[in-house]
Amino acid sequence: MYIYLTSGTGDFLEQLKNKYPNEAMILIHGEGNSVLIHETERKSVFATPRKFEVLDSVNDLEERGFFVFNNIPVTDEGRPVFEHRFLNRARAIEDEPGFVAFRLLRPINSETYIVMTQWNGPHSFEAWKSSKAFASAHAERKEPTGVNQQNMFSAASYVTTYSAAPKEENEA
Repeated sequence: MYIYLTSGTGDFLEQLKNKYPNEAMILIHGEGNSVLIHETERKSVFATPRKFEVLDSVNDLEERGFFVFNNIPVTDEGRPVFEHRFLNRARAIEDEPGFVAFRLLRPINSETYIVMTQWNGPHSFEAWKSSKAFASAHAERKEPTGVNQQNMFSAASYVTTYSAAPKEENEA
């Protein structure tokens, strides 16, 4: 399975989505931009997408709620350890109230992985960040001998958030 992302104005991406009604696409809106998510086994219909292979998934993505993208730049040498860590995670997030879906996305033609989570709303995500499950998942780990965490990441990670409804609708 693959996920393709393209960015643009909400209106343009809505037209693009409507042009392909048989494709699994979700339009999400963030601060200053919108993103169209295309999940498929085939090539994307987007002209110049950001391309990702889905390494792990939980539940179907839904056209509602709040999306969190944890963008994590990983070196080529760090990829096997990074992927092993995520594929062998505790999976406690799946039992959190308000959790909808999860995707671990391996970049194709770039170095930045995306850990995508979907929530009922921003309050569900914030509640998870205050939970024991979050603290446990993000606790400092002692790396096995020979694993240098500084060599695993090529830059600092960063989080971007999106809503499935445009901001003005979301505040109603």
